[in-house]
Amino acid sequence: MKLLGIHHIAIICSNYEISKDFYIRILGFTPIREIYREERKSYKLDLELNGQYQIELFSFPNPPERPNYPEAAGLRHLAFAVETIEEAVNDLNAQEVEVEDIRIDPVSGKKYTFFKDPDGLPIELYEMD
Repeated sequence: MKLLGIHHIAIICSNYEISKDFYIRILGFTPIREIYREERKSYKLDLELNGQYQIELFSFPNPPERPNYPEAAGLRHLAFAVETIEEAVNDLNAQEVEVEDIRIDPVSGKKYTFFKDPDGLPIELYEMD
């Protein structure tokens, strides 16, 4: 088997409208298609970034809360590349998104930081130059 890359990331949210707004308006994803699955009482929103399918955003009735400790088993965080970390942080702050202090990766020397989506999913921004 030869993997070709990551096809998409699936995210279950607790408040669909708030998360939809966050991923579209704040992070800049573009909706591809949105469907309501009556049998599951669930929305599924496919989102793209820079013309590539990236995220499936799901709503389900009463999903369990995400564990709120840093090293739980499972998905740890999402990471997105940005050109200028300071610009990205300023954009998020302007949208009233709380962002951690900028840090320096001790191995690569690159700048990075973290913030959270509406359900507390950690999201990393990593500066690429």
